[in-house]
Amino acid sequence: MGKTSRGEDRVIRVALCQRNLVVGDIHGNVKKIRESLERVRELGADIALFPELTITGYPPEDLLLKPHFAERAEAALLELAVEVRDLVAVIGFPELCDDLFNTAAVVTGGEIAAKYRKRYLPNYGVFDEQRYFARGRDTLVLDMDGVKVGVTICEDLWYPGGPAQRAVLDGKADVLVNISASPYSRGKGPTRERMLATRCEDYGCFLAFCNTVGGQDELVFDGHSLVIDPRGTVLARAKQFAEDHVVIDLDLRGASRRRLHDPRWRQRLSPLRDRVQVTPVRRPRRKKPELESKPPIELLDPETEVYRALLLGTSDYFSKNGFQHVVLGLSGGVDSALALAVAVDALGADAVTAVSMPSSYTAPENREDAVELARRFAVELIEVPIDGVFGCYLESLKDRFEGTEPNVAEENIQARIRGNFLMALSNKFDWLVVATGNKSEMSVGYATLYGDMAGGFAILKDVPKTWVCRLARWRNREEELIPQRIIEKPPSAELRENQLDTDSLPPYDVLDPIIEAYVEEDRSPEEIEKQGFDREVVYRVVEMIDRAEYKRRQAPPGIRISRRAFGKDRRLPITNRYRPAPSDE
Repeated sequence: MGKTSRGEDRVIRVALCQRNLVVGDIHGNVKKIRESLERVRELGADIALFPELTITGYPPEDLLLKPHFAERAEAALLELAVEVRDLVAVIGFPELCDDLFNTAAVVTGGEIAAKYRKRYLPNYGVFDEQRYFARGRDTLVLDMDGVKVGVTICEDLWYPGGPAQRAVLDGKADVLVNISASPYSRGKGPTRERMLATRCEDYGCFLAFCNTVGGQDELVFDGHSLVIDPRGTVLARAKQFAEDHVVIDLDLRGASRRRLHDPRWRQRLSPLRDRVQVTPVRRPRRKKPELESKPPIELLDPETEVYRALLLGTSDYFSKNGFQHVVLGLSGGVDSALALAVAVDALGADAVTAVSMPSSYTAPENREDAVELARRFAVELIEVPIDGVFGCYLESLKDRFEGTEPNVAEENIQARIRGNFLMALSNKFDWLVVATGNKSEMSVGYATLYGDMAGGFAILKDVPKTWVCRLARWRNREEELIPQRIIEKPPSAELRENQLDTDSLPPYDVLDPIIEAYVEEDRSPEEIEKQGFDREVVYRVVEMIDRAEYKRRQAPPGIRISRRAFGKDRRLPITNRYRPAPSDE
């Protein structure tokens, strides 16, 4: 074993192992850990970080209520630990010990050398961690031959104070490591990056943040793991929406800790009285290969970011659930056009079948656009007209409908015929039906139960109409695959003569900001009105959103891209008489 100088002892090589894990696939996840350990070991890593709950995937939800689930996860971790001898690995797992904890295991020397239990358990939005886990009590600092490393999990680092602060102030940590499962929402990545940079500046230390990546039901995890220096400068950035390994040397010799000793600065920090556990851990002593110095990769622009999220969410839902083929309705409108583009880009044209289901209300140009769209994306197109079946429905119901004027009943029969056709193809050929509706429609109930809402997955469920058009234009940036006429034509359900969406809804450039304010930001109608919107329009939209809760409860899962999506994020009672009133009467 070669000798190292004192200066070299102050350089630590950190590896971020950003992996796409599958919830419940303990064997498959452990296999990925082994692959990553072998890869970063060859690159001379001293310490390798894996995401939160690596062994089980995140979030396991009510699988955690099954004691044998946590027991099998820990047994797999113990078996893996025997193989980890010449580096330190920080691996997340559910620890069943009197209670259940969200734990980071420090694995080295063929055993679990230390454990850190998550302290801040999020219980908002999509998170339910207090339903499953008990809160940890202690702070963990690893002493790696003189280099102090504080271990944290996800939101333990989100807020000033807490175990991160204690690790630095009392444990004298040079580096904070954070293993995380932080889900994606539009624009969250840069915001999270600025927050983590602020923690580094506040504490005067390095940070290595390792996030998970991949789709899990409605959630998408964007990766975007980071290494940041004490000045808040990003030294390395892992890929967004893809697996990645980042290995970097942190040179601690020049790190300034003067701020830690400034009493005025220390007074701003919260007092802590928990126990700091300092655990000695031996660093590997082996010759390390030289690392190529690279600048951090650039962040994606907003449209690319959202589109990549939709691709990853679709491909992972498809592959992780064992689906082989997708079928969707192609109307000639922009929603189904974008859904087709995402499906083809995520799965390949051979795995997608489009179905055109025209009626007498379908404009000729829409039939033409559906055919052209399928041609451009090289997918199979099936045409199944619905007029004959629709006529049978009306004949069967003529006695009950006699003396009434046509209304939404006749319109929804057509939508449900289309849903039935798609489900029939799904059952016959074992295809997954993809619903093509967007968030704007879902918000206000401008959708038909068991009709256009039918399906096993909804790609655009959390994408507002204005963003649908924005993404369609972005997808055409290099080549016009979605005909411009599709993007520009006035939206219509085409369930009656000369129907337009604006017959029932405000224009989408008015509707979408109101939805965002009410659903995502919890603004009151009065607050929304003060933003410059017409009072009557605001209250009409709010009432439509509230009344459509029963429909949304029956909608298929879809990819979350906003701060608050329908589903796990927003759980309002269906039976509910609270309505925001125009006055205080």
